[in-house]
Amino acid sequence: MVDPQVLPSATASPQPPTEPASGAGASAPPPPPAPGASALAFARRLATRDMFWPVAILALLLLYNLITNPHFFAVSVRDGHLYGSLIDILNRASPLMIIAMGLTLVIATHGIDISVGAVVAISGAVAAALIGGELVMSGGTGMEDVTSSPLPVVIAVALGSALVCGMWNGTLVGLLGMQPIVATLILLGSGRGVAQLITDGQIITIYYSPYYVLGNGFLLGLPVPLFIAAAVAAVLMLLTRKTALGLFIEAIGINPVASRLAGIRARGITLACYAVCGLCAGIAGLIESSYIKSADGNNAGLLIELDAILAVVFGGTSLAGGRFSLRGSILGALILQTLTHTIYSIGVPPQITLFVKGVVVLAVSILQSERIRSLFHVVRRPAQ
Repeated sequence: MVDPQVLPSATASPQPPTEPASGAGASAPPPPPAPGASALAFARRLATRDMFWPVAILALLLLYNLITNPHFFAVSVRDGHLYGSLIDILNRASPLMIIAMGLTLVIATHGIDISVGAVVAISGAVAAALIGGELVMSGGTGMEDVTSSPLPVVIAVALGSALVCGMWNGTLVGLLGMQPIVATLILLGSGRGVAQLITDGQIITIYYSPYYVLGNGFLLGLPVPLFIAAAVAAVLMLLTRKTALGLFIEAIGINPVASRLAGIRARGITLACYAVCGLCAGIAGLIESSYIKSADGNNAGLLIELDAILAVVFGGTSLAGGRFSLRGSILGALILQTLTHTIYSIGVPPQITLFVKGVVVLAVSILQSERIRSLFHVVRRPAQ
């Protein structure tokens, strides 16, 4: 007979597992984060955002202007209109914003348009030629508004000529397969010749006050060019972000052959993007000619294509095509106009203005480069 005392007890409760002794086989708890590590990680994540550097550069420029000029943010009201440095920057940046937004679509398709300055000159020259440059005095005391064509016809024909210029570039690039820089270089050289032919090589002064509203008028206290730029931005953002058009443009810029094989009409969309870019340049040309109340086929829009390309690059759109940002291009235009205002306000001599502007542009471009931005990426440790 077996002794019951040597049998294990069936009712004995199991012993809880003991904690392993600390040693080589034990897993050590993760070390506590270093002081300020979370803030540094947040700063690095913020620096990798697409819109961080454009916003930061614009904020630094505005801060510098505020330090050097305590009244920089002051806004005064005269005759129901708002005036001030900020209003002036927004007003003068409006044509560049419009051109930059149109150029953004072209660059997103892996293209380029260096003829927008010539299209600005053509648009203004067509408008001035249709209005006429005749000065008629009313009763010997005041100027009488004189125009050879109604204002709606003037605007429609001027914008139509700009649209034709854009479609010409789009045909050469999208349908004939020419290199974009070569195709638009043709219009860059010949476009100003066309503008000077329209104006007979003269500066045509416009004596028609209703036309002045486009560049000098006010609506709800703000300059009219600002509303025109906002309307263009709203239409382009609606088309590219609320429809599939934006996705098609990005697909063409990334791989035009694959997008065509996928059923996207790459050639037609490319032509449309160049047409829109020309139309945007034509709108800017109307604003510029209205602002200076004249048309100069030789100097109107001179070198504005370079500023527009820089504005697009500042906004984070890659010249290699693909993803694009209309909001970034608007910010880029504001950066360039604020920089120009800053250079003039601090009294930089005109002969070195372009040098100072070039240095700032170089610094911003370096900060926007992929290699520099990669330094701010957070290296995440794998989970324990």
